[in-house]
Parts: sequence; structure tokens; C-alpha cells
Amino acid sequence: MARTATIHRITTETDIRLRLALDGRGKSQISTGIRFFDHMLDLTARHGAFDLKIAANGDLDVDQHHTVEDVGIALGEAVRKALGSKKGILRAGYFLMPMDETLAAAAIDLSGRPYCVVLAKVKAQKVGDFTVELLEDFFQGFAQSAKANVHLSCLYGRSSHHQIEALFKAFARALRFAVSRDRRLKNVLPSTKGVL
Repeated sequence: MARTATIHRITTETDIRLRLALDGRGKSQISTGIRFFDHMLDLTARHGAFDLKIAANGDLDVDQHHTVEDVGIALGEAVRKALGSKKGILRAGYFLMPMDETLAAAAIDLSGRPYCVVLAKVKAQKVGDFTVELLEDFFQGFAQSAKANVHLSCLYGRSSHHQIEALFKAFARALRFAVSRDRRLKNVLPSTKGVL
């Protein structure tokens, strides 16, 4: 069965159409009106091996916050929907991502309990056209709607661009592992509680 989801999220601030295939080839078609953010979402698809389409129209004349946060919410909702019962998934994943002088770590648990920690001291206030403080808003939105634990840390790095990019790549690869299926446990829910 294909693990896909289509989300159409409309608020007074944003209109987001998102399609996700968890078992994809890393293809993406992204348009949020924020070019650096598009680049981060594109590499999320590529490193996660997800097929991802996002068309987001937000009130960028106000600022980027609503668009960035709502895309995170829509992506988390799509992951949760595409996973279905969660039977047979590995559930948790982690990754260390080097990017030149930068090292970032990500750990994700699709536990059914939302929690997010982002530890990144990025010097720049903007990278390209992206407002850096919104980095945490995106991941918080994702964690809440995916009902996942998401822990991200930039251990060190000089370039603000590299720090953010390494965090997104680490996130994508940790998520790729967490949603992967274990054939030996295809009908087993990965929880001793019997619920995720």
C-alpha cells in the first residue's frame, strides 16, 4: 500500500497544498515564496528520499512566520497521515550530518507525543531571504502535527548557511530512517504500550 498523503491547509494567513510520498525518489516541486526555505525543503525531500510537492501562498507582506510555521504543520500532518497505523515502522531515527566545517545532529521518535528541542546558535539574522529565528517555528510546527519528538542540534559551525542546511539534512535523514519499514516486524506496532 502506498504511503502517501495530500494536505490542503487553509487559514486566514496561508493557503498550503502539500503532497507527500514517503517511499519516493527524492523528487520535489516546492514554492513558498521564500527561496532559501524552498531550497531547504527541496533538500529535505532529496535526503529523506521523499517525493514532495508544496505550493504555499502566505501573507509574506506581513512577514514569513505564518508561511514557515504552517508549512511545518502541513508537513507533519502529511507524515502522520501517510504512516497510517505505524505498524512495521522503525519509529525512531537519528543522524549526524557533517557539512564542511559544520556538524549537526537530529533525533526523531514518531512516538505520538509531540516535543521539539532546537539547539542552534546561528549568528546571522537572515540567510538569503529567510528569517533565521523561524527555523525553530518550522520544526515546532512539524513536531506538533506529526506528534513526534524532534531534537536538533548544531554542534558547531562557522557558516550560518551551512548550519541551517546541515540541520535540515540531518532532520531529513533521521526522518527517513524513522519512517522506514522493518519486514520482520511488518504487523507489529513498535511500542510496548500498544499505541503510538
